[in-house]
Amino acid sequence: MALDIPELSPREFAVRFTDTKGCFVSESSVYRLLKAHDLISSPAFIVMKAASEFRDKTTAINKMWQTDFTYFKIIGWG
Repeated sequence: MALDIPELSPREFAVRFTDTKGCFVSESSVYRLLKAHDLISSPAFIVMKAASEFRDKTTAINKMWQTDFTYFKIIGWG
């Protein structure tokens, strides 16, 4: 199946396998199997160096706040 559609990522392959075969397989298992058979290479990482100081400087205490949250409600999933 992996040779038929080589452009699929391990995540996409795991989802397609689960949907077509009816058996769950994790993304990490797919990645390990593809890597063991030299069908995928390790991902390239871009190394980013930390800055020596903040780009957006504050003028007083509690002037800059940041919040980040994500909530997706998917009907019929989980």
